[in-house]
Amino acid sequence: MELPCNCLLLLSCLQSLSAHADFFTSTGQMTDLLYTEKDLVTSLKDYIRAEESKLEQIKRWAEKLDSLTVTATQDPEGFLGHPVNAFKLVKRLNTEWGDLESLVLRDTTGGFISNLTIQRQHFPNDEDQTGAAKALIRLQDTYRLDANTISTGNLPGVKYKSHMTAEDCFELGKIAYSDADYYHTELWMAQALKQLDEGEESTLDKVTVIDYLSYAIYQQGEMERAMEYTKRLIELDPEHPRGKSNLKYFEFQLEKQKKAAEEEKKKQKKSKKAFSLIPEREKYEMLCRGEGIKMTPRRQSRLFCRYYNNNRNPSLLLAPVKQQDEWDRPYIVRYLDVISDAEIERIKQLAKPRLRRATISNPITGVLETASYRISKSAWLTEYDDPMIEMINDRIEGVTGLEVDTAEELQVANYGVGGQYEPHFDFGRKDEPDAFKELGTGNRIATWLFYMSDVSAGGATVFPDVGAAVWPQKGTAVFWYNLFASGEGDYSTRHAACPVLVGNKWVSNKWIHERGQEWRRPCGLSESE
Repeated sequence: MELPCNCLLLLSCLQSLSAHADFFTSTGQMTDLLYTEKDLVTSLKDYIRAEESKLEQIKRWAEKLDSLTVTATQDPEGFLGHPVNAFKLVKRLNTEWGDLESLVLRDTTGGFISNLTIQRQHFPNDEDQTGAAKALIRLQDTYRLDANTISTGNLPGVKYKSHMTAEDCFELGKIAYSDADYYHTELWMAQALKQLDEGEESTLDKVTVIDYLSYAIYQQGEMERAMEYTKRLIELDPEHPRGKSNLKYFEFQLEKQKKAAEEEKKKQKKSKKAFSLIPEREKYEMLCRGEGIKMTPRRQSRLFCRYYNNNRNPSLLLAPVKQQDEWDRPYIVRYLDVISDAEIERIKQLAKPRLRRATISNPITGVLETASYRISKSAWLTEYDDPMIEMINDRIEGVTGLEVDTAEELQVANYGVGGQYEPHFDFGRKDEPDAFKELGTGNRIATWLFYMSDVSAGGATVFPDVGAAVWPQKGTAVFWYNLFASGEGDYSTRHAACPVLVGNKWVSNKWIHERGQEWRRPCGLSESE
């Protein structure tokens, strides 16, 4: 059996997609979904054209017979007195109506259904939809965005503005509700109701939205507001099965609250905390928003930019790199224009078919597993994949002065919807003595990180313990040591990748290990040296 042309196009587009590929964790791979959807729309239009052509033929036939039967029924005997009319009536009923029946029954859905069936097995599933929804909620929290800002698409740096429907907001609220996250349930159900109240056309029922909304508010202990929404629900649907009983229950709970602790309703003013006393999660989110501590002028005056040849390294004598200090403790430097656009595109081209959901090592079992705090896909590239990878490795060695033969392969990562990697260490701690045992190259002494894209909003690399934030800049790389010269871990290098608010974030990194650095970075004499 020959496949339709559009079906073949879809097959070629879907070759790189697995049955389920955690689409929400990689924006780069989600682009494939746009092309398959485009092909599906083309197939749908072909189906519509075929149906319209069929209906047009039926319409012409009906119009012709309509005028004929009107005339004929005015004087049936006179009309059939003409032998040709009599012959044509018999012919029509015996042959032509049969042909019309075949035309009406002709199935034009074949090509479209074939395409849809093939594509459906590669569609995102419930896990992807939930993951993407939770990503929006994560962005809402990290960047302190209200639901209306997200719903109207008014995000910083957006190129293609997109609005959310009341149904979209309701879906986010339901996903939060399923996690017993009543705070976000309230925010998104309230947004859905707001849009319905403003007259948005929708099949969504206000009663259903208010039912979720009142319950979410009740779960947060705000009985009076829960009662207000429940009263509105009863006005809209006096026969609602839960409305009146809920109202009575909320009234009882409200009286109970008042008698128990009237003072608990009053909001207490929060005292301003020193940055060092703020929980790590808050520090992380503050830094992602561009807040947090700022360097003193004295410390800032010690940060410089320079042309750097790494002690007259032969590969850098004629073309020294541009080096820029980003932070002093730990010492973080950025190298500008160290990877070309052509190299970036080649790396992405090599990595994209190999991207897999990024994993973390379970600290108890040591087993690699996915985690909600690391939303990205990664791939590993070796010098055998392309000679250009060897050139890049040599460049890293020339700039850092460190041996890269014992380093891990080049890891390429693409972040998904709200993609992030929460605070973590790159090096193995003392309570993880076997972290890199299988590699046989010691601990991760240093990290080299290429930024392979600009990010419109979000996506910074932050160091919560010290308040440093490094923002993505295409074509640059940042470098820092994870270990002191003594071999002890530098705990101030704990860092995180902030959620991508708007844009597509591509990075690649090289984890450089201790083995082979004995003469390149001699051991220090003190623990923190």
